[in-house]
Amino acid sequence: MAFHSEEDSSDGYLFKIVLLGDSGVGKSNLLARFARDEFYSNSKSTIGVEFQTQKMEVKGNKVKAQIWDTAGQERFRAVTSAYYRGAVGALVVYDVSRRQSFDSVGRWLNELHTHCDMNVITILVGNKTDLKDAREVSTTDGKFLAESRSLFFMETSALDSSNVNAAFQTIVKEIYNVLSKKVMQSQELKKDPSIGSKKTVVLEANRDANPEEKKDELALKSGCCSS
Repeated sequence: MAFHSEEDSSDGYLFKIVLLGDSGVGKSNLLARFARDEFYSNSKSTIGVEFQTQKMEVKGNKVKAQIWDTAGQERFRAVTSAYYRGAVGALVVYDVSRRQSFDSVGRWLNELHTHCDMNVITILVGNKTDLKDAREVSTTDGKFLAESRSLFFMETSALDSSNVNAAFQTIVKEIYNVLSKKVMQSQELKKDPSIGSKKTVVLEANRDANPEEKKDELALKSGCCSS
């Protein structure tokens, strides 16, 4: 991942965030609820690449969260490295009514860390809390796994929208906080003359970047919390 200064402050920050998890855990509906406040009770598995860009404001600064859905590829374990490229945040989702989807979390985390920085900001999301009578994964189990892997944790329901906005807002704010600290440290170390200017730092996915070009690396430090 790379960052650079941008003269046009209207561009703000751009964060690429990926959604991970087994097919059917509700990733697409989480994204639909957050981006468009919609829910599709009979939605089919996503086919083709899909992402939504949401504008937010963090501490007075404009932020664009570019959120990518796995587009049904997870059914074939064919999520490609291009999907992860440039990601600075991830929501790893499981279905609280399907223990198997919870047991798959470790595999998704391993795949994430294979393609991304080990310290990419990550939140573990237990979705479908509306299915109270069908629950197979307790909140305690979710919190324990999150703590053991140094992840943020939250339970959500795309159906009734509980905690959906909070989950996305939490990860965006944490990415912003870490990036701001790293940029400040970098500027101080380099004694950058632009310190104090209104230039904006933009974090990009670099989908078209030349692999031979030198890229700055941003070390992200994740924390742990619960809903």
